[in-house]
Amino acid sequence: MKFTKMHGCGNDYVYVNCFEETVKNPGAVSRYVSDRHFGIGSDGMILIGPSDTADFRMAMYNADGSEGSMCGNGIRCVAKYVYDYGLTDQTSISVETRSGIKYLDLTVEDGKVSLVKVNMGAPSLLAKDIPVVTEKEYVVDEPLTISGEEYYITCVSMGNPHAVTFVKDTAAFPVEQVGPYFENHEMFPDRVNTEFVQLISRSEMNMRVWERGSGETWACGTGTCASVVAAVVNGYTDEHVLVHLRGGDLQIDYDRTADTVWMTGPATTVFDGEIDISAIDQ
Repeated sequence: MKFTKMHGCGNDYVYVNCFEETVKNPGAVSRYVSDRHFGIGSDGMILIGPSDTADFRMAMYNADGSEGSMCGNGIRCVAKYVYDYGLTDQTSISVETRSGIKYLDLTVEDGKVSLVKVNMGAPSLLAKDIPVVTEKEYVVDEPLTISGEEYYITCVSMGNPHAVTFVKDTAAFPVEQVGPYFENHEMFPDRVNTEFVQLISRSEMNMRVWERGSGETWACGTGTCASVVAAVVNGYTDEHVLVHLRGGDLQIDYDRTADTVWMTGPATTVFDGEIDISAIDQ
């Protein structure tokens, strides 16, 4: 299987051109290639293929083999891939995902995509959409006890579930210890991605993320969008926020009037390769 390793702000995936390649068992292949000791090493695998409703379709799989609905950093890399590798010459494209069609604008420098702006669509705070087990219609600044500690969470869906909590210092926060308890809490029947956010100003924040199925990653596009939505809803920030992640920065713009979130950030190609998956892809 030919592949390309790419990342958006350090959120790295193995990308496969399914116009040319066939992956029969993507969950198992994603587990195999994602292993950082015995495989390629990644947060998961993304398949790029044809779509009946958009210019392209992406299917993303987490490192544990589970299929996700949407990946904000991943979709920027999809845009870079299809342009840089000659699958399109357009700088405005549409991509089908499990959470709907997303529209992307590409910034091209010296014949290569350097920056991608994504219309991430409308966020949902409805508990049933996320989903969250609660009697309340929304979960905004609600207490949740994790390992004896009380956190206040705001839950947002950006096509996949997010629980956002605000902390004093993201650098010192024990994400690896606390993250799994959030992910597997009974309040979240489909598990949850958890964002730990440190407010810097009304236009700037730090964020770390624990992603369901992958653990702590260096960035999460949908999680960054969810964090800004949560901050705006709680009155902590304005609608235009620069978010600092472990792997880089993302600019998030939440237009409350249009109920639309825009994400702008980089996409980077690391290397091309080929790997034998014959024993895995059965």
